Amino acid sequence: MDTANIRPSLKNGHIDLPIPEGINIREEIAKMKKEKNAVILAHYYTPGSVQQIADFTGDSLGLAQQAAKTDADIILFAGVHFMAETAKILSPNKKVIIPDLATACSLADSITEQQLLAFKEKYPGYTVISYVNTTAEVKALTDIVCTSSNAVKIVSQLAPDEKIIFGPDKNLGSYIKKITGRENFVVWNGGCHVHDNFSYEKLLELKKSHPTAEVLAHPECPPQIVDVADFVGATSALLKRSVQSSATEFIVATEPGIFYEMQKQSPNKIFIPLPNKNPRMALNECFNMKRNTLEKIYLTLKYEFPEVDVPEHLAKKAAKCIARMMEMS
Repeated sequence: MDTANIRPSLKNGHIDLPIPEGINIREEIAKMKKEKNAVILAHYYTPGSVQQIADFTGDSLGLAQQAAKTDADIILFAGVHFMAETAKILSPNKKVIIPDLATACSLADSITEQQLLAFKEKYPGYTVISYVNTTAEVKALTDIVCTSSNAVKIVSQLAPDEKIIFGPDKNLGSYIKKITGRENFVVWNGGCHVHDNFSYEKLLELKKSHPTAEVLAHPECPPQIVDVADFVGATSALLKRSVQSSATEFIVATEPGIFYEMQKQSPNKIFIPLPNKNPRMALNECFNMKRNTLEKIYLTLKYEFPEVDVPEHLAKKAAKCIARMMEMS
């Protein structure tokens, strides 16, 4: 039976159907992937079981760029919604599907199209640099998009007196402003619920109990945590550092999904997650990333649904700021 044109009902964002008894989900996913000429992308923050069956794992923009290079007809993006949007912008002729439409991003949701329009009116003549963790609508109003790995490089290439709006992450903005020494640099007050809630006090306690551990921190973390870190970088940079460093213990201030790949590449090293400010939360996880499961991937690939689409006029506008970033990178 051809399931590509079937649109099953969704419950809380994902397909509401039982998995057939007795099947091997991993084998079925591999079979359908080959039959449908599909590629599976998994962000580093998804569960390890999802990363295991992915064709590519990585950061959001890097994954979207990787998918655009393939000859796949279908892109299944296990991540959050804005990432699938970015993949569609870069691969407009490919079908982009996502295991769960409810995989929102607190950072992307911290600024809307209307809010950015109003902010731009308040600061006329400012160049808008938006973090890639934004919706297609926000990207369409952006002059240059950036990632956490190239943000400083992008900003540093602009004229010293250029007026800049940066958003939506206030912590990344604060980090960029400090590194570049920019004066006319206005930062939107948004944040990631994971990185923004790491405990500084618990970090100091962990440093005392693990004196030889190297502290790795994402620049989305609050300034006091970034200041204490031995190494600051994007998720992929933290992974690379964990492999190349001579340290054998690491206190890691980013979403613990990256531990799967860190442990895979450095099985003899110890990785310690930095806890949440909330004492009732053992780990500081992104619950939206954890909504990606093998069962949902199986159903999404089978029915090629739910699909993520970006209107052509919006995609063309959003693609311009990504192209500008690529030129500057």
